[in-house]
Amino acid sequence: MFHEFRRFFIALVALLALSGLYARAARASVEARIDLTHQRMSVYVDGRPYASWPVSTARRGYVTPRGTFRPRLLKRMHYSRKYDDAPMPYSIFFLGGYAIHGTGAISRLGRPASHGCVRLHPANAATLFSLIKRHGLRNTRIRIFGAPRFASRRGPARRKWSSRKRRYGHGVATRRRRGRQHHLTRRIRRRYLDLPVIIYGGIADGYEAFYR
Repeated sequence: MFHEFRRFFIALVALLALSGLYARAARASVEARIDLTHQRMSVYVDGRPYASWPVSTARRGYVTPRGTFRPRLLKRMHYSRKYDDAPMPYSIFFLGGYAIHGTGAISRLGRPASHGCVRLHPANAATLFSLIKRHGLRNTRIRIFGAPRFASRRGPARRKWSSRKRRYGHGVATRRRRGRQHHLTRRIRRRYLDLPVIIYGGIADGYEAFYR
């Protein structure tokens, strides 16, 4: 009797241990949080911070969709049919043609530069690809939030105006000096342009008085 109870107890403990491991494996998850404002991706594994990488999302005129998604397809190497067969290594598709993938334009990471996809350094894209493949598509979540900050188009124009301002001067003293010059020019012009009229008027008055 005692031996049977012992066997039952050992079997129960083993079953509970296996179920705990299974539940832990089921809860294991990967979450990629993509901040469009700061152009950065933060990766969490089982709720713990794993990595933080710079990304490039949609530039001006294009859109990176915001929301919460699950990856639908993993492709180690994909070529874009829409954009001249551009290589997209370690592609993680999450909505239609939108994907997280590696890029050769490493110098542009950290600012908006893509047609809508989320670009990563190829090494970081490979790491994320392996994490998702290990934990499974169902246990992965992609969350995209924020609003991108684009560079102002009026920046060069303002710099050009500033250079003109330094070159030609547009301060208060300059406006006063120009006002004085304009006033003096107007006085001189009035004096010398009105002189022929005055002379002609005097001659005409003398001629009229002489013949009365």
